Amino acid sequence: MAHFHVISGAGDKLDLPVICRISIADLGDVLRLGFADFWEKPSHYAMLAIIYPIVGIVLTVWMNGYHTWPLLYPLIGGFALIGPFAALGLYEISRRREQGLEASWGHAFDVLKSPAIGSIAAVGVMLLVLFTLWLTTAQALYESLFGASTPQTLDGLLAQIFTEPGGTTLLIVGTMLGALFALATLCTSVIAFPLMLDRDVGAFVAVETSFRAVLKNPLPMLAWGALVGAGLFIGTIPLFVGLAIIIPIFGHATWHLYRKLIDNASLIRQ
Repeated sequence: MAHFHVISGAGDKLDLPVICRISIADLGDVLRLGFADFWEKPSHYAMLAIIYPIVGIVLTVWMNGYHTWPLLYPLIGGFALIGPFAALGLYEISRRREQGLEASWGHAFDVLKSPAIGSIAAVGVMLLVLFTLWLTTAQALYESLFGASTPQTLDGLLAQIFTEPGGTTLLIVGTMLGALFALATLCTSVIAFPLMLDRDVGAFVAVETSFRAVLKNPLPMLAWGALVGAGLFIGTIPLFVGLAIIIPIFGHATWHLYRKLIDNASLIRQ
């Protein structure tokens, strides 16, 4: 416990990794590497193929029972906000494969033994707060346009959106707000978790490095965010089944994106 830390790293000084410039073409490369990691032993992800359909069924039953269909789109979009944290085990598997170590699905839980687990948990809480704020904002927007009463079926929600005057406003403003939350997540955590697994730099440096990576590579990083968002959205159709493939591929690819963005030989010491 004497070495437990959250905001700062294990050292006495802040070690700020040097950011490399990447291109749009590099995104295709990291996706290829991510798919290779996934395809090495795709049977490892059989459990995901069961979990995500169950999640979809539970959400459907919950929305039917409690008439919370207006939260369907925000919940789907919310996967992009908590995705970086959800893929922790995938980063660890890619890290082990890179080092030539055995990489079975059980090794995904090795992140719990990481010396940076306090920092990882802190950034995870930050994403959970963003996710909660997004759901609260989306609910407030819906109620400002349609009131507190909600449709009891999915068909009722779709009819409300596409036939009532506030529907267009809900789609446009809701999408813009969702994009802002997604951008905040991209800037603060795009490579934060792989960095903390690789180097015990602390939560502050991990978030700051992600932010610098986006500032130095705005077009490739925005394109990456758009790819991840589109992939997760497609993966939720139907009943979240596609996420069993989409999340592992993008999770592994994020590790390789981290490797392309960070100069492993250089540090800025402060």
